[in-house]
Amino acid sequence: MESPSPASGAQLAIIIDDCGQWLDTERALIALPIPLTLSVLPHVRYTALVAREAAAAGKGVMLHLPMEPISHMYPGPGEIRDGMSDEQVSAQTEDDVAQVPLAKGANNHEGSEASANERVMKDVVSVMKSHDLFFIDSLTSAKSIAQQTAREAGVPSAKRDVFLDNEASVAYTESMLERAARIARENGSAIAIGHPKPSTLAAIRELYPKLQNEGVQFVLAQELVR
Repeated sequence: MESPSPASGAQLAIIIDDCGQWLDTERALIALPIPLTLSVLPHVRYTALVAREAAAAGKGVMLHLPMEPISHMYPGPGEIRDGMSDEQVSAQTEDDVAQVPLAKGANNHEGSEASANERVMKDVVSVMKSHDLFFIDSLTSAKSIAQQTAREAGVPSAKRDVFLDNEASVAYTESMLERAARIARENGSAIAIGHPKPSTLAAIRELYPKLQNEGVQFVLAQELVR
């Protein structure tokens, strides 16, 4: 009888948000020999290219769905806004989904305002369900109901545990990776979100062999939705 893998019960998914804009860094992340998930913005310069290259390399692909923040600052093309009608939310979400046809799921880009709006989230997750997509709550606000709304609709879901790079420093990002690994060991799994910054690339590249040796198993985000 085989002994259980030391990695079982310590699964870590890293999602790289805001993809489709910084091609060199995103390609370097795609080239890393561990499972990573790239969340690609709709309607940006390299939307289709990055999604194709990530999928071809066996990486995860998600739609990074722009949603209205509390600040009301523009989060980018394809934005879902609170003031939209149900029909407008559904149509814009459909349009964004069509931008990243290789996506297996989505998470919110910004969205501290819209992710707390039950009506808007019901419209968004309804589109997710119709396309058999999962939804991960980026948890940009403590008031977010995105995961709860997805679960109530029968859409596989999860939520972020750690932001890796609120500070663009290798040392800071390494400390956040270590925190994510601790959560994975304690809870069985964790989801960390980072961005295509050179410092984030360097931190992941430096730390992943150590974490693997300590029993952390890197997985795609789609493996952690329930």
